[in-house]
Amino acid sequence: MNHPTSLLSVIASVLALFLASCANKSVTLGPDGKPVDSQGKPFNPFPPGSYDHFRAEPDYPKTMKVWKNDQLLPKTNPENSRIVVSLPIQRAFLMKGDEVVIDYPVSSGKRSRPTPPGNYKILEKVTDKSSNAYGKVYDAEGNLVDGETPDAVPEGGKFVGAPMPYWMRLTWDGVGHHIGNIPRSRYPVSHACIRGPRAVMPIVYGKTKIGTPVSVQE
Repeated sequence: MNHPTSLLSVIASVLALFLASCANKSVTLGPDGKPVDSQGKPFNPFPPGSYDHFRAEPDYPKTMKVWKNDQLLPKTNPENSRIVVSLPIQRAFLMKGDEVVIDYPVSSGKRSRPTPPGNYKILEKVTDKSSNAYGKVYDAEGNLVDGETPDAVPEGGKFVGAPMPYWMRLTWDGVGHHIGNIPRSRYPVSHACIRGPRAVMPIVYGKTKIGTPVSVQE
């Protein structure tokens, strides 16, 4: 099996096209490497709707927006797909070969429980899954109490695992990719899992299988 292409090579390819276009149009690049006009204001020379345009927007990669290749998406299936996750920019990419099919925001593990980088394969897929390690704790009367693990359950109380729909397991010690809350300020907040948007994860889930490569890059 071929190793997943580094996200850096994907970015390099996009950047090469970006710089070529900018050079042809004598566009000035700002400090962030994105085009600016003569007044120093953000300027996007690429056709609206294109991936180049999406990546050249001033709020990328912090945007909560999702980009999809509507022509390539129907041709992407569990036999030819892979996933690339970039921890530095907190975005993930459903890929078909070297082409980006979906570019979407994620939230990975916080500092105390970081998402481990590496090359993985999907080990398990569960549409409706709940965590057995983190969730909400209730007392015997049904009142929410402090604590988020089963160890905090008082006598007569119960633990309700956090929902993790469209779960794709990456490690047997609890790291996976699933639907979850993504802070709009875009920072890592999970307990090592990779959270994805509710509108995107069912699509990604349907385009993968057990064994699909997932590359988590730092």
